[in-house]
Amino acid sequence: MLNGEMGETLQMCMEMLVALGELYGAERLIDVKSVQISGVSYKTIGEAGLMWLSNLEGRVKVPSMLNPAGMDLQRWEEMGISHDFASKQLEIVRKFAEIGVEITCTCTPYYHHEIKMGDHLAWSESSAVCYANSVIGARTNREGGPSAIASALTGKTPLYGLHLDENRVPDVKIIVEGGLSGTDYGALGYVVGELICEMDKKIPIFTTTGNPTDDELKLLGASLAATGSVALYHVEGITPEAKQVSGLDEIVIESSEIKEMYGVDKEPDLVAFGCPHCSENELKEIERMLKGRKVKRETWIFASRKVIEDNKKVVESIEKSGVKVFADTCMVVSPLCENFSCILVNSGKAYRYVRTLCGLESILLPTQECIEWACRPSS
Repeated sequence: MLNGEMGETLQMCMEMLVALGELYGAERLIDVKSVQISGVSYKTIGEAGLMWLSNLEGRVKVPSMLNPAGMDLQRWEEMGISHDFASKQLEIVRKFAEIGVEITCTCTPYYHHEIKMGDHLAWSESSAVCYANSVIGARTNREGGPSAIASALTGKTPLYGLHLDENRVPDVKIIVEGGLSGTDYGALGYVVGELICEMDKKIPIFTTTGNPTDDELKLLGASLAATGSVALYHVEGITPEAKQVSGLDEIVIESSEIKEMYGVDKEPDLVAFGCPHCSENELKEIERMLKGRKVKRETWIFASRKVIEDNKKVVESIEKSGVKVFADTCMVVSPLCENFSCILVNSGKAYRYVRTLCGLESILLPTQECIEWACRPSS
């Protein structure tokens, strides 16, 4: 491949992977079990990205999945997406399909493909990378869109970074005081991510955080990745690679610091859930909270198409309340945000990216309080 004997596309891919390996001191390339590719939304890659994709040839060598696109691929008109944007987005998706990529369009690929502790991956999306490394114990660096495509077409990635044991050891201890639940974990990740970024730390280990669910760990990791570029964290007694390490710098997080993340200083004109995409349990929780109620302001939920199709009755019940449940996209990577000025979310990741990537105001509240706002008439 590197010598061009298998075509220009594979030569380009291998040159990219070898260059990465040389940059980070990798001894060799390794096989990967799966790939997750970012840079899917036309909003983020534009014409230049579309042109680059159009020159790709060949077929993926391993199961490969897509990050969210810029719209629901079936209900884009209902979202208010323009025909021009939709045609470009569908062209991007068709090109990925031509090379054998699964059109999953989700930031939760672990709901689609089973991965196991120790599996080597080449994933791109920050929250998915953090979840795979931390909660499951798989091994992946955070790949860029092009390097993930290169791994998909070759089945390889350089052996460096979080693929190696020595780089998966915690370098800072986080002591959490007080009980946490639900959105608190996203708020915790937001606060800690900012703090350890300032300290130039990369891998936190948490103590005394209770007994978080997988959904809560997902929220924690997503926020850590958004504010601190964290790709791996540990929770003592919970995550599979958590081990006692002595001599670490310690940070104490008090419950008051978590609560300070919450507050409403402007009335939201959109309530949005699903960044990262909602799980089955999260959909059921929202359904329970909405039972017999009607939303009074625009409320959207995002989940992978697979999770939506596997929970049709739950989704139908939610939509009877006036909520729209969309697949394939989210409030961060879609141009839909241009129609709103302030978005209320239950995710630290969304709270961060709505501000930094979309340039809009955002409000963070626990899920139940988000539902109460959704059901409250606009003033």
